[in-house]
Amino acid sequence: MSEIDQQAVRGGQAQVVDPESYRDSIGTMDQTGKRKWVFPKKPKGKYTNYRELVSYILLIIYFAIPFIKINGNPVFLLNVIDGEYFIMGQPFYPQDFFILTLGAIASLIFIIVFTIAFGRIFCGWICPQTIFMESIFRKIEFWIEGDRNKQMRLDRQEWNTEKIWKRILKWSAYIVISLFITHIMFMYIVGYEDVLQIISGGPFANITSFIVMILFTATFYFVFAWFREQVCTLVCPYGRLQGVLIDKETINVFYDFKRGEIRSKWRNGEDRKSTGKGDCIDCYQCVAVCPTGIDIRDGQQLECINCTACIDACDEVMEKVGLPKGLIRYASEREIETGSPYKFTGRMKGFAVILVLLLGFQGFLLSSREEMEAKFIKPAGSTFFVRDGKIINTYNYTFLNKTNSKKIVTIKVIEPKNAEIGYSASDKITVDRDKISKGTINISFPESQMNLSKQNITIGVYDHKNNLIDSYETYFEGPFKLQIQ
Repeated sequence: MSEIDQQAVRGGQAQVVDPESYRDSIGTMDQTGKRKWVFPKKPKGKYTNYRELVSYILLIIYFAIPFIKINGNPVFLLNVIDGEYFIMGQPFYPQDFFILTLGAIASLIFIIVFTIAFGRIFCGWICPQTIFMESIFRKIEFWIEGDRNKQMRLDRQEWNTEKIWKRILKWSAYIVISLFITHIMFMYIVGYEDVLQIISGGPFANITSFIVMILFTATFYFVFAWFREQVCTLVCPYGRLQGVLIDKETINVFYDFKRGEIRSKWRNGEDRKSTGKGDCIDCYQCVAVCPTGIDIRDGQQLECINCTACIDACDEVMEKVGLPKGLIRYASEREIETGSPYKFTGRMKGFAVILVLLLGFQGFLLSSREEMEAKFIKPAGSTFFVRDGKIINTYNYTFLNKTNSKKIVTIKVIEPKNAEIGYSASDKITVDRDKISKGTINISFPESQMNLSKQNITIGVYDHKNNLIDSYETYFEGPFKLQIQ
């Protein structure tokens, strides 16, 4: 363990932390496994203001996206039930999932690079769990029950009239918010039109959808009313992943133990340096505001989500006592230990290069994605027939228009050259945007030139400017001919 984890100093006396027993339990549980409820103090300060601004912007985006359309298509829709997928208004299909898979890999590498460089900033600033908890549910709790001390007092007191009506009001507000979040989430799956239709139809007209929404609402309520920070410490794999990714060069919320130790209570007019005392006045404000209930002064910990509440609390105290800010700040462990500036390490550069290459390749795949996908399949059990010296095969075609504009297409045989499309296919075929068009065509081939009972044939689909937009290779059947040597 590092020096910061080996020693914690309280009240001017060194307290050596036993590395074998220090983290036998997480910060929100005691040694018996009983839950220790966290009552964080309402944070305030520069970073809190920035974080709230980011949260409100992301909340507006989350609640607005289901209602925004591009060229008549949803901005984002993952309708697994009906197989409809839209990203930035562009339709995607199961055939395009390799592009989405590559995007998921690129996102994973981005998370790795971001975590190696900046730690768990995502958790404290962007994660939906943190945003909903701190910017909605926690604010409701502060509004109804008051700040930390009032909440603790309310929790200890008997179930009198005040406690009952405050808890009922809070829990009712949580249920309403959870129900609202659930409905918005469903709009990302089936679209806002279907959700509004389900609402207007009533629960008994859509009993399955109603039950699913109730279950998800109950899940959201359970998470934000009771489970809370346990999601980050017990469920989310990202917190565990940081132990593998984070090193001494990673930027994190750190306590400057070299400057802060030895800790001692504040006394007016005291020269702390001459007495060997550090800048930490042991006020515990950094602990009081922590939403996961840890002491940042004990070093980097699994529960820390880099929410910066401790930075604002410490800076406020430092300003009041006339000491420099930044006792708790964004820094790397190496910077704290040696005073050396931050460096972009070789590991970070390597992952960054891989990320850039993946993003470039994904951009190429998106830009070169076919406008239309065409298939020509012989009907099951069908065979050829001969008429007027020509062998004729029937094909069922399927056209999938992947663009946001209507396509007018024609069908032509590319190979072999002497094959012909039946007259019924000479008319232009209209395929609406993001739609599938199906039909049947006949392809004929001179019997005298049919040397094999089955030969390859390539069929092309052309746009109104006679540009080839897709082709499909299949086979053409004819009568069996005995080859005599």
